[in-house]
Amino acid sequence: MRLEGMRFHSYHGCLEAERRDGNSFRVDFECEYDMEGAAATDNLARAVDYSAIYDIVKDEMAVPSCLLENVAYRILEAVREAFPQIIHAGVTLHKLNPPVDGPCAESSVTMNY
Repeated sequence: MRLEGMRFHSYHGCLEAERRDGNSFRVDFECEYDMEGAAATDNLARAVDYSAIYDIVKDEMAVPSCLLENVAYRILEAVREAFPQIIHAGVTLHKLNPPVDGPCAESSVTMNY
């Protein structure tokens, strides 16, 4: 299951301006779990609810952090707690227009479990 291109205006970064003004972020999430029960029964209770995953990502993106690594870690930990049936998960956080001394479309971190 994947959720790609989630967009948020958040306040992550080490610089004062990033924490004050924020920046645009894109988040991609993917996970693997045994889908057979959900597929055979057509029952959401047997699946990983992607709207609940979105809400987790949204909640964690709302908590300011200095490091994107910290945000990615918190997202994965919250997902792991909410959906123990997930075998593997990964999240990539893209900071659009990072504050560097030159043209740069984005910076990103990826974390998996």
